Amino acid sequence: MGFRDQIERRRTFGIISHPDAGKTTLTEKLLLFGGAIQEAGAVKNNKIKKTATSDFMEIERQRGISVATSVLAFIYRNKKINILDTPGHKDFAEDTFRTLTAVDSVIVVVDVAKGVEEQTVKLVEVCRMRNIPMIVFINKLDREGKDAFDLLDELEQKLGLSVTPLSFPIGMGYDFKGIYNIYEKNINLFSGDSKKNIEDTIAFDDIENPELETIIGEVAAQNLRDNLELVHGVYSEFDKDSYLKGQQQPVFFGSALNNFGVRELLDCFIEIAPSPRAKMAEERLVQPDEKELSGFVFKIHANMDPKHRDRLAFVKIVSGTFERNKPYLHVRLGKKLKFSSPNAFFAEKKEIVDISYPGDIVGLHDTGNFKIGDTLTEGEKLNYKGIPSFSPEHFRYINNADPMKSKQLSKGIDQLMDEGVAQLFTLEMNGRKVIGTVGALQFEVIQYRLEHEYGAKCSYENFPVFKACWVDPQDEKNEEYNEFKRVKQKFLAKDKQGQLVFLADSQFSLQMTQQKYPSVILHFTSEFK
Repeated sequence: MGFRDQIERRRTFGIISHPDAGKTTLTEKLLLFGGAIQEAGAVKNNKIKKTATSDFMEIERQRGISVATSVLAFIYRNKKINILDTPGHKDFAEDTFRTLTAVDSVIVVVDVAKGVEEQTVKLVEVCRMRNIPMIVFINKLDREGKDAFDLLDELEQKLGLSVTPLSFPIGMGYDFKGIYNIYEKNINLFSGDSKKNIEDTIAFDDIENPELETIIGEVAAQNLRDNLELVHGVYSEFDKDSYLKGQQQPVFFGSALNNFGVRELLDCFIEIAPSPRAKMAEERLVQPDEKELSGFVFKIHANMDPKHRDRLAFVKIVSGTFERNKPYLHVRLGKKLKFSSPNAFFAEKKEIVDISYPGDIVGLHDTGNFKIGDTLTEGEKLNYKGIPSFSPEHFRYINNADPMKSKQLSKGIDQLMDEGVAQLFTLEMNGRKVIGTVGALQFEVIQYRLEHEYGAKCSYENFPVFKACWVDPQDEKNEEYNEFKRVKQKFLAKDKQGQLVFLADSQFSLQMTQQKYPSVILHFTSEFK
């Protein structure tokens, strides 16, 4: 198979939603249909210790939520599919935002009863800003929920989407009979048996055919005809070009838990979703079919395998091929690196690959060379932009709860901070360490992982800070800058990279500082140089 064919057969996408809309369950069922797993684990079924394949961290299994993006790959109908299952919880949103820089399209999962929720709005906004093609999957149709047309209106009004249904439910909740697949023109009957992998599908071109009554009953048949007439009257026909430009969003209905409507979603997805797309670097637009390799790090994960203390950098291949044992330029460090065991992923299962193509996600064993946003090339100096870093909103002192384990604690903190889950600040005045996170739940995750992965215990103390601001003096010899450092001494800290940070304790204090020291510029992210 040629290089261009390899690119064409790849589909790299993310699954996003509000927590509990069924995102991880949908990921499981896609893997099931792709033949990648034999049996899907119910995410919250703790009695039978089965858990979702994509939730591989111990804390995820205990809580039944995803706290880190996981990467899963499988082959379906000769297409190589890379799924990035992202956390839905807002406290882990920065992981999701970064992951969205590595996908070519997105599936948005919406709960039929709750409709569009807060986190979905934020994530869809990011996708719209980047014109990422989106397919919407309305989930949990076997439960009582909102009317299908009300949901479609909500998608248009709250998310600003231009939707076109490619399937439509026949009844809902207790009256749920199945789905009419507008895209393939067939009826998918619902048996309510989640153990069945594939439901009965009946080809049905002409919905005026009286046979419809015998299949789903008179009332349901009439309702379906009326609904489809309305769909064709109100919504525009599906147009693949508009979808690929991010201007139109197809909608599917189903129930991921019952494997229902998932195959239709997958079949349509592999047909219409984009293969790897061109990506804008700061220097130029990079096309996937260029011969020379380029790729960027969008995630770092410490302890994928706690037994080996390994640290993996996740690299999205943008162009060219990534080959094992070939030297590549680490653009930020300006040095060549070779990788003897690049990994492909199946949740925490990894296998060594000799060659990877655009669209693939490769895991590289890292001894501390990589930071999020780093670029690998064959020599050209490229920097991919749009990989966000976030200003923390919650701050706490971190204390060592076991003095015998101070080495493990400092190693653990060091590695976890590199993942981008939180930021570490060391106070200038007394050297105390402060952790800043975007969401409060991150503190629990850090504490849990330090204990279970590094054998170190920590405790926290509140530290009242409003905002972390990175200090950018226009002139370091300036008298004003020296006065700022003297007066604000107890609010100054260094981040992990040694940059000076001003920890403002209130909005008022921040404004006063900006007025009093106009030559000292304050930034809300560390990437200002």
